[in-house]
Amino acid sequence: MLKENALKGKRILITGGGTGLGKAMTDYFLELGASCLITSRKDDVIQHTANELSEKHQAKCLAVAGDVRNYEDVERVVSYGYEHFGGIDILINNAAGNFISPTERLSPRAFESVIGIVLQGSINYTLALGKRWIEANEPNKAILSIVTTYAWTGSGYVVPSATAKAGVLALTRSLAVEWGKKGIRLNAIAPGPFQTSGAMERLLPGELGELLSPTKRIPLGRLGKLEELANLAAYLVSDYASYINGDVITIDGGEWLKGAGEFNGLDIIPEDQWDTIEKMTRNAKST
Repeated sequence: MLKENALKGKRILITGGGTGLGKAMTDYFLELGASCLITSRKDDVIQHTANELSEKHQAKCLAVAGDVRNYEDVERVVSYGYEHFGGIDILINNAAGNFISPTERLSPRAFESVIGIVLQGSINYTLALGKRWIEANEPNKAILSIVTTYAWTGSGYVVPSATAKAGVLALTRSLAVEWGKKGIRLNAIAPGPFQTSGAMERLLPGELGELLSPTKRIPLGRLGKLEELANLAAYLVSDYASYINGDVITIDGGEWLKGAGEFNGLDIIPEDQWDTIEKMTRNAKST
């Protein structure tokens, strides 16, 4: 999507960068000339990804394990980036956790786990880097957080995730105003369902996957492609988007809009039945 070397010289830290959306973004950032540091708790996974992508692009991709919920771990990862790259220019808050369940079946620990990874993790990395940038008076920095469309609508059966993502969105919009004058831009992406390895199987196992297939709710009739989100992410953190601040961009094939419209479910009516419905409507009007 972007010109060659559009991110040349940029040093990017990606949480949850070993698989799925995080890996796809890292892959494209490296292709565009960036240096990347990926982190998650799974050291073997991120080391494998870092080696794979470094070799693929002949670029610098490093990996260091850490728990986003632990501020000491976060500071250690950030310090590693400064030591090996000389600094960090862009943060991608991508680490996430989610599962489906009736809320009354959840323990406080279930909430603690998801909110800790998604919300507290984003807060930890945002503060750790933001404080460094502000103290050193380093302008032209960017933070991009991956949220979800139900961050503003809410959603049953994924209440911990909805709560946490709503918090990340509020964090993004609030700091975009507060830190904009300091040369730090904050934006978010709200993805719908994407084709990631095993994600849907974990959330909707077995027959539930077919019964509740998200493609039935998406006007475009398909899942998102990882490179489509990577394109958007690369643009938002690049200098081409230097006037975009405090926004959230939806990339879901129209899914949430379809669910928001009261009569959008009428698309299940066969085409040949609309003539009958039209006649019934006219008859009703004449009585």
